[in-house]
Amino acid sequence: MVRYSEELIEEIRNSNDIVDVISQYVILKRSGRNFFGLCPFHKEKSPSFSVSPDKQIFHCFGCGVGGNVIHFVSKIENLDFRETLELLANRANIQLPTLDNSYQDNKKAMLKAKVYQINEIAAKFYHENLYKPTSKEAQEYIKKRKLDNRTLKSFLIGYSGTFDELYKLLKQKGFTEEEILASSLVNKADNGRFIDRFRRRLMIPIQDTTGRFIAFGGRVLDDSKPKYINSPENIVYSKGRNLFGLNIAKKYDTKKLIIVEGYMDAISLYQRGITNVVASLGTALTEQQGRLLRKNSEQVIIGYDADGAGQAATLRGLEILQNMGCDIRVLQIYGAKDPDEFVIKYGPERFQKCVDSAISLVEFKVKILKQNLNLDNVNDKIKFLNEVAKILSKVDNTIEKEVYIDKISQEYNISKEAIYGEVNKLTYSKTSDKKVLERAPIKSFIQKEEIEKIDEAVIKREKMVIYILVNYPNESYSKIKDIITVDDIKAETNKKIIAKIYEQYEKNNMANILDFFVEEEIVNYLSGIMADDFGIADINKCIEDLLNIYNKEKLVNKRNDIIKKLENASSMTSEEVKNLELELNNVILKLAKVK
Repeated sequence: MVRYSEELIEEIRNSNDIVDVISQYVILKRSGRNFFGLCPFHKEKSPSFSVSPDKQIFHCFGCGVGGNVIHFVSKIENLDFRETLELLANRANIQLPTLDNSYQDNKKAMLKAKVYQINEIAAKFYHENLYKPTSKEAQEYIKKRKLDNRTLKSFLIGYSGTFDELYKLLKQKGFTEEEILASSLVNKADNGRFIDRFRRRLMIPIQDTTGRFIAFGGRVLDDSKPKYINSPENIVYSKGRNLFGLNIAKKYDTKKLIIVEGYMDAISLYQRGITNVVASLGTALTEQQGRLLRKNSEQVIIGYDADGAGQAATLRGLEILQNMGCDIRVLQIYGAKDPDEFVIKYGPERFQKCVDSAISLVEFKVKILKQNLNLDNVNDKIKFLNEVAKILSKVDNTIEKEVYIDKISQEYNISKEAIYGEVNKLTYSKTSDKKVLERAPIKSFIQKEEIEKIDEAVIKREKMVIYILVNYPNESYSKIKDIITVDDIKAETNKKIIAKIYEQYEKNNMANILDFFVEEEIVNYLSGIMADDFGIADINKCIEDLLNIYNKEKLVNKRNDIIKKLENASSMTSEEVKNLELELNNVILKLAKVK
């Protein structure tokens, strides 16, 4: 039986965002940096189930259950480890090595592998075809769009031939008819003949985030219809789960990602040095695409077309991204119908200025609202204020809300008091029947006998050591390891966790510390520590304070030991007593220096 490698397990885990996965089972709402919902593992009326997108862990502060995405799926689906990995791998379209002799599973996996090969061969065939003398029509179009060779090769843009050129090539390379048809690149006519799906079109390959070729878009070179033909969904392609150009954008800085509507928008911007751009594979942004954006960037800028359909698509996309807790902005361009036309007309510098001044979700909604109302009309102005209040009541951040109220008050000559009044009415009506979320204390796996023997402050301090080592390993490990040894830890559970952390850090394998514990109780306990908020404002100062506490404790213990020995000085030589007294003086001097 094949054993899954650590690298494969990590790939599966990294390909399954924990918020995305848990959202399929639990309704989550963002609160600060984390998401909260009702725990699926015990009955509760107020949400105490927390999911951290930053740490990729979950923890219930009510029942104490916790872990990473693998632990969650295993528990909620009642699956063993292997079954859980298979489910998550399938969800992320990751091909697993064969663990048994299941004929159907092997057949499907082999067919997918063949389709990936066919797509790559097709992409290279189309690309090479673009440079042939018989492709003048495509070459003229490339010149008109001012696409250089670097861009053509980055996206592997190509040109499809006539009738069945690709089909013949694939047959020549030994692919079966079943494999060729599964790729959707060839159709079978009623008369039994095979015809290439894409003919005499500019070919734009679509790759997933790992660089595999999964589909194609084919653009006409004249004014005939349809303008684009796209690959249908098939065994390797689901348009709602992918973003065009993300595999290329990831090679550059993606702190900000601009999402545009079409292939050519993305390609044109890339050509002019705007590399942090992707395109949705269709007008409507899907939740899966939203998750890809959130996972790969800190801020998402929507750059859809300025027409009515573009604005409607922008609003849909904004709602999806807002629900996922993304930092969203909306690109505002004037004098052009889309980003492609704008960057060609005005240049990349001016486009970048538009990116830098992209407006927030609230500002965009207010702008759209204003377009449909005449604010010189009293009734329209009242309606405007009421609708603005609804928008602002959904803003959780108090400072952000105040900034918007101040800005709207000045811009539209409406008193801040009036806006606050309406916003507060809506806010309080939503929360009056809801209990304020109170985090229950972390369920402790530390045995009751240990708690009775060990001071509560000591246990809390040890938890903080674990929290710092897990969350700030680069800042803490080298400073902590020699001062706070495993033997210094009082609670056995904490001792076991810290010993494992030290061991894994030496192996440079700290990324997935939860995986190194098989005991469910320890996983729950550790996830609780990881999910807790210790209120650390300055990590270096915090580490320094902890080390001082442990140093002082060691010195105090050493001082007390020496004093006890000196109490029995009658059984010692004068030389031994003198040495102990010198040692005691040194310890007292060191204690005086400890803060």
